[in-house]
Amino acid sequence: MAIKISLGKLALEQPFGELIPRQMELNGFDLLPVQISHVTQLTSLPFLHRDPFDRMLIAQCAANELTLVGSDSVFDRYSIKRVW
Repeated sequence: MAIKISLGKLALEQPFGELIPRQMELNGFDLLPVQISHVTQLTSLPFLHRDPFDRMLIAQCAANELTLVGSDSVFDRYSIKRVW
């Protein structure tokens, strides 16, 4: 999100540093740290998408059986669940 904001591709109604921590708390979200299991999963992902950040999200979802929230349909090319 921070990169999208800095590129002008995402605008928030409030400052990122205020909005995101508050929304995380209100919605019961936790940050998922990058673990060795995620990096291991990343090494076996097919190269269907080149964005390294997206690939890490895909690997984390695959390793932890999580649902990825995102609008990019390229995520559907991987064996993960996606909403949005």
